[in-house]
Amino acid sequence: MALLEVSDVVAGYGETDILHGVSIAVDEGEIVTIIGPNGCGKSTLMKAVVGLVRVKAGAVTFRGTDISAQPPERIVRTGLCYVPQSANVFPSLSIRENLEMGGFVRNDDYRGRIEELFALFPDLARRPTQQAGSLSGGQRQMLAIARALMLDPVLLLLDEPSAGLSPAIMDLVFERIRGINRAGVALLLVEQNARESLRMSDRGYVLAAGRNRLEDSGPALLDNPEVARLYLGGRR
Repeated sequence: MALLEVSDVVAGYGETDILHGVSIAVDEGEIVTIIGPNGCGKSTLMKAVVGLVRVKAGAVTFRGTDISAQPPERIVRTGLCYVPQSANVFPSLSIRENLEMGGFVRNDDYRGRIEELFALFPDLARRPTQQAGSLSGGQRQMLAIARALMLDPVLLLLDEPSAGLSPAIMDLVFERIRGINRAGVALLLVEQNARESLRMSDRGYVLAAGRNRLEDSGPALLDNPEVARLYLGGRR
């Protein structure tokens, strides 16, 4: 049984459907990447999984339970966390306060978890009282990921984690993602840097016009001439 299974999901905004029967799966410990042109439904799929967009048809199953109709606040308690592309930190709060907010539903002492995350993200540990709104784009993205990890998820959804970052900071974010996965967390990524994301992915999906177009291993999609031409700048 897959950790996450999205089966023939139809979803969108108001009367407009963006997803037209999309199906994906993520197994325990995997990194899975979703690529496709702008407007194909990648972010809508993420939001449908976490309950931010209503699933009109089909089903989202997580750890064997149908979560299609559950609200986001209940879904995060099941071990599934989502980091959106933007507006993903509290800018007026400090780094430490953001992490404390991330652990708001924990029933134990979360201070030890904060120290673990400071070890994983040392750049944040050097300035725990700095206001999040004054951080660089890369630091803010790492804080957003760390805040999601406060709940010890088994599956982490990241929407465009490298968007707007310099190449050096982008490399650092990808290395942190690999470290999170090595610690046993499965990841589902929507990523503009398709080449780097597929390189580290177990599997990938290509969406087009809100529908499944291709599914294969990350390396196989990298070597696919059609994928290279359409989504990787034609280089292989």
